[in-house]
Amino acid sequence: MINHLRIKNFKAWRDTGDIRLAPLTLLFGTNSAGKTSIPQLLLLLKQTAESADRQRALHFGDHRTLVDLGDLPSVLYGHDLRHALDFTLEWTLPKKLNITDAYHGNEKYTVSSLAFNSTLRGEGEPTQPFVQRMGYTLDPGRADPVQIGMSWEKAGKYALETKGYKEVRRQGRKWPLPAPTHFFGFPDEAVAYFQNTGFVADLGLELTRLLESIHYVGPLREVPRRLYPWSGETPIHVGTKGERAVEAILAAKGRSFNLGGKQHYRSLDVLVAERLKQMGLIRDFVVKAVARGRKEYEVRARIGAQKTEVLLTDVGFGVSQVLPVVVECFYVPARSIVIFEQPEIHLHPAVQAELADLFIDAIRAREGGADRNVQFIIESHSEHLLRRLQRRIAEGALAPQDAALYFVDSTGGEARIAELEVDSYGRISNWPDNFFGDAIGETEAQMDAMFRKLKESSGVL
Repeated sequence: MINHLRIKNFKAWRDTGDIRLAPLTLLFGTNSAGKTSIPQLLLLLKQTAESADRQRALHFGDHRTLVDLGDLPSVLYGHDLRHALDFTLEWTLPKKLNITDAYHGNEKYTVSSLAFNSTLRGEGEPTQPFVQRMGYTLDPGRADPVQIGMSWEKAGKYALETKGYKEVRRQGRKWPLPAPTHFFGFPDEAVAYFQNTGFVADLGLELTRLLESIHYVGPLREVPRRLYPWSGETPIHVGTKGERAVEAILAAKGRSFNLGGKQHYRSLDVLVAERLKQMGLIRDFVVKAVARGRKEYEVRARIGAQKTEVLLTDVGFGVSQVLPVVVECFYVPARSIVIFEQPEIHLHPAVQAELADLFIDAIRAREGGADRNVQFIIESHSEHLLRRLQRRIAEGALAPQDAALYFVDSTGGEARIAELEVDSYGRISNWPDNFFGDAIGETEAQMDAMFRKLKESSGVL
């Protein structure tokens, strides 16, 4: 799980400051304020780590990637190449990392969390940046943690930098290091030139694993189909448009989930059907083959008191739009980080509120007798989703520390972020003006108009 994030000079952000991320993190705010840029940075890092071109510091994207951000000038704050793009991630490792310093008496380090920082710059008018500096901090919460990284010296040549750890050069290997791989990886020479730096490859691997665990579901989800082909493949997740949600349900046969407490374990298809019913969207829901031995499947649902099942295409649009969200919450592998952009789109206000309970259940879910520890980063415009979260905090169903709620707005073209201060009663002490519009002002204006009309109709001026 990502615990902290900080971004400098990225799009509308001069500096986000330290952003605390919780199991459930929500970003609210005005349009074009910059809230989308925060998950975009994570998606940029993910698609770079997954790129086969290891020499490219950042893969800004194209029509095949999660995001297409253009080039370096396009993503820099103010489009000013004098700025350096800088970001810091801090996360908890799924399994402790053991490091042994073979040169200094086999001294051992046990690492449970890592922080990574990278600073990238451009020269002239580049479309690609170079890494000015990158480095890892081992257990950043310690008073004097070990740090190891690389810094640019000149013309693609780098030096190894350490703090709290003494690297030892191999005899006769005084050469500088080449550039990092992507924005985060130590080159092979960082191990070959030193006697006790073999563990640096593990640091890059841990960051790669973190980025690979990020999944994204966008706001424009696929319209329902009458038939869904499935060849037996197991998708990683439901897809950026939710296009593989039905495949995921079929592929999850044999998996079962518990939502906490003394509840029974249920299969994914049963869990999805129950959730859609709880949301008031359907009465029954089933995915089944059109015929024995066929690879085409139908999604059928029963609405309200009707007796006959109908295809997903013949029910309200909201069901097909929320289906990928429900499936993704439980289908993704344990310890995944899921980014949802406007999960409430096309949903009735009452169903938007139910999404809050879905996410709360998902962060507590267990599978195979173990906590799934899935993290959600959600961009939303839904007041109803927020209000339900406040209610659940007040009821004790959600601990305040398990939710990080933010409001993003813009002043003079610069994005600003503030964490909403929520107490154990669900009250927000720093509520921004007109957060979801001026409801009280609208009511007062409506009442004034009503009284004015009544006076006019009665002839009283």
